[in-house]
Amino acid sequence: METLNIIRKSNYAIVEINNGKVNAINESLGRDLIESFGQLEEDDDIKGVILAGRPHCFSAGLDIVSLAQSDREGGKNFWRAYLGAVQCMIRFPKPLVCAITGYAPAGATILTLCADYRVMGKGAKHRIGMHEFKMSMLIPELLCDVYAYHLGEKVAWKAVQEAKLFSSDEALAMGLVDESVEVEEVVERAEKHLKKMMNVYLPVYAKSKEYFRKALLKIVDRPIEPMVDFIAEGYDDPFVKQSMSMFLMSLKK
Repeated sequence: METLNIIRKSNYAIVEINNGKVNAINESLGRDLIESFGQLEEDDDIKGVILAGRPHCFSAGLDIVSLAQSDREGGKNFWRAYLGAVQCMIRFPKPLVCAITGYAPAGATILTLCADYRVMGKGAKHRIGMHEFKMSMLIPELLCDVYAYHLGEKVAWKAVQEAKLFSSDEALAMGLVDESVEVEEVVERAEKHLKKMMNVYLPVYAKSKEYFRKALLKIVDRPIEPMVDFIAEGYDDPFVKQSMSMFLMSLKK
């Protein structure tokens, strides 16, 4: 995979994001996630998966530079891939643990919330949450729904209004992650939990996962194209165009 390292162990796999300096989420990463999770679901030798990043870097979120430079069709291709990856991982029937090895804001936060269990590393810059309001960016409905599923609508909306990013300990208290440990321990702790879940007979695990996540599955079990079209309409908004232009100018400075 161009943007992923697939590390195969005896009976599980670690899907490590490896996409440039900050592991930004672009169309290629979305497509690779869809392909890799599809293959791992069909592989009978794989009983579970860990989604991870590099030490101190899980993902910086969506590749805003790429999106700002894309035309309408390019933007639609990105959102098809990204939303498709979210669907694919939430539907993944096997145990899925996320090893949050560093910062994971905005679009990266949603990737972590696709997992059944999350282990996050402590760090001064390690943050999780949705801070799109800092740029007056609209958060697509599917992402809002996933975030609200985990935090509750009232708490999620308040956090979004404040553009709140949580440290690993804060995220643990809020229920966004299940463990907050030192970065060096993240993958090890993720593997420990995964192995525990893999002791459960897989058909039992998969069916129970389906039962307990009915509301989450209902969120993602809808056609992507109408959502993509709605997001693309925003590209024609003069304010959005101006914001994107200003963002690119700020990077050049």
